Amino acid sequence: MLLGVMSALFSGRPLDQVCESIAEIGLGAIELPVGAWPGKPYFDPRKVLASSKEQARIRDTLKAHGLICSALAVHGNPVHPDKGFAKKHHDDFVAAMELAPKLGTDIVITFSGCPGGSKKDVTPNWVTCPWPNDFSDVLKYQWDDVLVPYWSAQAKAAAKRGLRIAWEPHPGFCVYNSDTAIRLSERAQKAAGLRGKPVLGVNLDPSHLFWQGMDPIVVARALAEAGLIFHVHAKDTELDRVQGPLNGYLDARPYGDIQHRAWNFRTCGWGHGEDFWRPFISQLRRGGYDHVLSIEHEDMMMSIDEGFERAVAFLLDCIIEEQPATPWWT
Repeated sequence: MLLGVMSALFSGRPLDQVCESIAEIGLGAIELPVGAWPGKPYFDPRKVLASSKEQARIRDTLKAHGLICSALAVHGNPVHPDKGFAKKHHDDFVAAMELAPKLGTDIVITFSGCPGGSKKDVTPNWVTCPWPNDFSDVLKYQWDDVLVPYWSAQAKAAAKRGLRIAWEPHPGFCVYNSDTAIRLSERAQKAAGLRGKPVLGVNLDPSHLFWQGMDPIVVARALAEAGLIFHVHAKDTELDRVQGPLNGYLDARPYGDIQHRAWNFRTCGWGHGEDFWRPFISQLRRGGYDHVLSIEHEDMMMSIDEGFERAVAFLLDCIIEEQPATPWWT
């Protein structure tokens, strides 16, 4: 298993400089943002698509520093009820699918998205309970009329290109836990007529699971059994010992209000220690995952460089790099 980085945190720095610094600190992979919400910190994806020279330059830059491209990230909402907004994110997603194999990866990371509650809505509507019955009607519309048709079409497109689409389960979007990921993958791939290994899976980020009351180790096991773990983010969450028990963890206060929030994103090791991260990584390996653990830094209590470097040091001591030895009794 390689340690890598979701490199949107280095936005504004030249790609060759970023590759040099992350290789020196011990990383073997880089996740490249190419549109939608992560933005385009290193290059314009469409210009790179049109230039084999630029594609070769990016591949050569990574290779020169001993790095692989673990995935392209284009986190967006291509099923947004605002058609213009949805089209922009869909177009970015399609460009990412076209670009991925040219930069040496078969994984495109995004969100499942969240539609409106009806054809008349202009903003997304994230439903978290079945009652009043209006909410169940919203879910039926979202899944039957929007999500399954959209993602079945994208599954077909990905399968033709030999790609895998990794949704990041995230509150606010229709795939936010194990059940929704598994159900949407199964339904969309069945609608697409696809059999065999899934092409619709997950970018597993434990930080979004903690404050929903999930155990990421149990989640990793369930998703591995379904064959859906395509990529993994390394990001932590600290649960506030006062605000959580007082108000619960559904907290819409701004991320910057770290004093009053019920939870905050933290650098790996500052939300949960080795007693979580070692078993989590072990479960990933036990479930057959041996790709990349991609560090995502969103800790508002540490600078980019401090938080990133602390995460690297912590995770290098937790990660399982070598293949397991053959037991002497076999």
